[in-house]
Amino acid sequence: MQKIQTSQKLFSQAQKHLVGGVNSPVRAFKAVGGNPLFIVRAKGSRVWDADGNEYIDYVGSWGPAILGHADSFVLNALNQVMKNGTSFGAPTTLEIELALEVKKAYPSIDLIRFVNSGTESSMAAIRLARGFTAKNKIIKFEGCYHGHGDSLLVKAGSGAQTLGIPDSAGVPSEFAALTLVANYNDIQSVKNIFQKNKNEVACVIIEPIMGNMGCILPQPHFLKELINVAHENHSLVIFDEVMTGFRVAFGGAQELFNLQADITCLGKIIGGGLPVGAYGGRREIMEYVAPLGPVYQAGTLSGNPLAMAAGLVTLKKLQEKDVYKKLEEKGHFLEEGIKSAAREVGISLQLNRVGSMFSVFFSDKPVLDAAGALCSNTKNFSTFFHTLLDNGIYTAPSAFEAGFISLAHTVEDLEKTIQAYKQAILKIHE
Repeated sequence: MQKIQTSQKLFSQAQKHLVGGVNSPVRAFKAVGGNPLFIVRAKGSRVWDADGNEYIDYVGSWGPAILGHADSFVLNALNQVMKNGTSFGAPTTLEIELALEVKKAYPSIDLIRFVNSGTESSMAAIRLARGFTAKNKIIKFEGCYHGHGDSLLVKAGSGAQTLGIPDSAGVPSEFAALTLVANYNDIQSVKNIFQKNKNEVACVIIEPIMGNMGCILPQPHFLKELINVAHENHSLVIFDEVMTGFRVAFGGAQELFNLQADITCLGKIIGGGLPVGAYGGRREIMEYVAPLGPVYQAGTLSGNPLAMAAGLVTLKKLQEKDVYKKLEEKGHFLEEGIKSAAREVGISLQLNRVGSMFSVFFSDKPVLDAAGALCSNTKNFSTFFHTLLDNGIYTAPSAFEAGFISLAHTVEDLEKTIQAYKQAILKIHE
């Protein structure tokens, strides 16, 4: 059992000043019980809390830390940039350089706009799709989370599902009525919606690989069929690759599945650990964005030099030889080790993984959509989570989040993790 007195004291203090003591709901540990850890330092594959406990980290700042925490190349770049200032509210050359790297990875992007978060990118992308098509309705998928924009908090995944709040108060019913919900991996559900809403749907937005209901992969041909159906109905397709972009491949899910979206949302990794987001697409679509077109979107800190510099170094490092091969090898090693541990204990689980992104579901059936994730055995997740924590493994405090492996994770880290998973599986099997 780890000592967490200092974190407990800090959380008590935080609750007096911050809403719920946190600045993002899932951090509050409500799904797992107990109090959140206050992290004071991170390096490589490790984080340390305020009590000095050391953990092997699979949260990775919820995805961005693909190089590992406090990467020396990223820190050096930030130190150089900070000497000249942190934000100007004016164009910088770093914006051009990062845009070129993103376009190198995504042939579907002719023009890009940097913003400050994944939420902001998806909100702007949907506004753009509506402006470009002159239609109002959108299709999303149950369990896919695209940030906390009003139109998107309808059957969302991630923190909303973790807290049992699939819809949010404060979202007008008129907004919700414009958001139509399909089932992931079910193309017929998409066709049915288009049939009932002819010439009214501006776009379909999807996490091409779900990451906010746990890691759930698309079935063969689903994404290609989705693009075809949307285009047959004169609607745009938005791939929310905030999580998968530069994670599952250098060109994200679009490279992995050899597809191209009309608009792509990015974030996390392209900021190298700093707040960032982006959306981009074909020239004729993006030219609808101000100052070229009538769709307005702006941001004082958009394209700030710190985020651009950190993202630029990160993307260049990801282009080094065998990076994604190494991440795949680490992911495969961890997957096989956890599955072997489950077999030894005699418990059924599903480990969904693509490259360095993974999730464990306690189910005897493949998890292919939100319904499958919700039907998995989550009642013991709190015990499972805290047993991992006590064994020095830091994972997301939710059964509906993905885990992330970094280049900094070593074989020793992964072996220790597998043993910790075995202990946690044994604990819930008692």
